[in-house]
Amino acid sequence: MKKGIVIKSTGSWYTVKTEEGNLIESRIKGNLRLKGIRSTNPVAVGDHVELTESREDNSVNGQLVGFISRIIPRSNYIIRKSPNLSKESHIIAANIDQAFLIVTIKYPVTTTTFIDRFLVSAEAYRIPCHLIFNKTDIYNEEQTALMNSLIEIYEKIGYDCLKLSAKTNIGIDELKNMMTNKTNVFSGHSGVGKSTIINSVQPNMFLKTGIISETHSSGKHTTTNSEMYALEFGGYIIDTPGIKGFGVLEMDKEEISHYFPEIFKTLERCQFYNCTHTHEPMCAVKKSVEDGLIAQSRYDSYLSLLEGEEKYRN
Repeated sequence: MKKGIVIKSTGSWYTVKTEEGNLIESRIKGNLRLKGIRSTNPVAVGDHVELTESREDNSVNGQLVGFISRIIPRSNYIIRKSPNLSKESHIIAANIDQAFLIVTIKYPVTTTTFIDRFLVSAEAYRIPCHLIFNKTDIYNEEQTALMNSLIEIYEKIGYDCLKLSAKTNIGIDELKNMMTNKTNVFSGHSGVGKSTIINSVQPNMFLKTGIISETHSSGKHTTTNSEMYALEFGGYIIDTPGIKGFGVLEMDKEEISHYFPEIFKTLERCQFYNCTHTHEPMCAVKKSVEDGLIAQSRYDSYLSLLEGEEKYRN
């Protein structure tokens, strides 16, 4: 029995890096039983697993085939609804120290709805999350002002925000310092520059980068599967496929406010202990929105989750 970490997932095959440093192309053993959350990908990048090697299925590229027999319990994971099966989930990555959401004001547009749904999912699974505002070198005055206003909103809540230009190396050294000796996951829409940022952080990685569609100002997918890379300066990075929408898993309506830190800090001042912050009198949350202490965009995102909206504009 060997132990290792899943560093790449492609369909039903998983690349496992063993404790000895060997790479083994592996599949799930037939009798592996997975408990808990239903997922379209039962094994995820970042999972620590136990496996055996065998030649009974013939070899892959001349190597032994591995069979994953056990997933060691995860410390955490980040998850989203499967785009094809609404009642299923898709695990983006497991055993993460921190997540970075790449945000762009244009080319393509990242909406506050998307940002907030990602942050709620990270909060729900206790994953520290940082926002990277990329492509700062190409924004005009109006776009730069919008970016700064968003940074003000999220920094006030307590999220670290970093201005970055991967193409001109602005902010790259600061980002490397934040990533050192940690397992980091990068996520965001296609076209926001994830692969370009990773190539800037570690130039010899040579990840494929794409172009932006001029028709839709959106990116073309260049990363098709999640994959983990070792960093020369310590730690790991998990690159994930670009996400068009981020539908979070169903959660109790009473819990949703807990994943908005600024709302959670305010709700104890509401008149009713079970206040939904929608129609009740003497609601401290609604009053804070009116007074500008809670951003209207954040409150709107809270309402969209409370109402169970599954479809929204990117």
